[in-house]
Amino acid sequence: MAKTGTRLRLAGALAAALVAAGVANGPAAQAHDRQLGLADLAHRHGRYFGSAVDGPALTDSPYLKILGDQFDMVTPANGMKWYATEPQQGVFDWKDGDAIVQLARANHQRVRGHTLVWHSQLPDWLTSREWTASELRAILKKHTFAEVGHYRGKVYSWDVVNEAFNEDGTYRDTIWYQTLGPGYIADALRWAHQADPHAKLYLNDYNLEAIGPKSDAYYRLAKDLKAQGVPLDGVGFQGHLALQYGYPATLEDNLRRFTELGLDTALTEVDVRMQLPATDEKLAEQATWYRDLTEACLAVRHCVGVTVWDYTDKYSWVPGVFPGEGAPLPWDDQLKPAYYALREALD
Repeated sequence: MAKTGTRLRLAGALAAALVAAGVANGPAAQAHDRQLGLADLAHRHGRYFGSAVDGPALTDSPYLKILGDQFDMVTPANGMKWYATEPQQGVFDWKDGDAIVQLARANHQRVRGHTLVWHSQLPDWLTSREWTASELRAILKKHTFAEVGHYRGKVYSWDVVNEAFNEDGTYRDTIWYQTLGPGYIADALRWAHQADPHAKLYLNDYNLEAIGPKSDAYYRLAKDLKAQGVPLDGVGFQGHLALQYGYPATLEDNLRRFTELGLDTALTEVDVRMQLPATDEKLAEQATWYRDLTEACLAVRHCVGVTVWDYTDKYSWVPGVFPGEGAPLPWDDQLKPAYYALREALD
């Protein structure tokens, strides 16, 4: 949490921003409809500004109010993953994903589908035995057609293949790669396109932000897929950053080289975590990073938008995965410096 002095210095801006966020009370709150949310500001640049959402947040009314006021794109954090959508082989369950789609429709928001092919959060029936290549290929095809077909016309884009490479640029040794080889990526993209020809299809991964071995591997793959005529529309840069590892200074150049292949890019899962406790200095640095990464996207014509991986620390995944780290998002119990930095970048 920021120190008292910083909170007082931000008090005037906070009052105005609370109105913009739709969380103020009293007469001033009645004016919030005339304020511009992050998505409204992004729209001026031809971009979207989104948030992940899932789980307990779906019954949190104050949270949902801000989600509807501030964002125009939502991503199900877990509700469209394989363990949730096909918990038993051939038995599909769409309730979690449908809840997000219904929420988005009520808020006039679009949906990013996440994710069709990943090595993690797979159901036990899929990982507890070995499959032949023909068996696993049929399973992957059936699942892709079933899920994309169910949401045909309701989902703006899909993270078709998620986290396919290691940090050194080699293929991640997953159930898909082990059994099917690298061709599973092109197959999944083709099947997703057949199931919904109008959905945008993405590859998505973390630690792609800077130019290096991993992003080079994706660049080569994307270039090869495009040359083969495989339906690939974009590459998602997750943007899970941490202050202790430094800012990816080559982000803008990296986004640009992918767009020069004729692809869209997007920042798809942004958060900026820190080692706790959070201090004024860390929150100020975090705010600078949020501003800089947003400005990098705005500077690249076909970087189509930014999604934060939920907008509030209350529902962040970070503390449960990185002990001793947290405070990664633009909201906590109040608006943080990062929120104002986002508005500054967009405005």
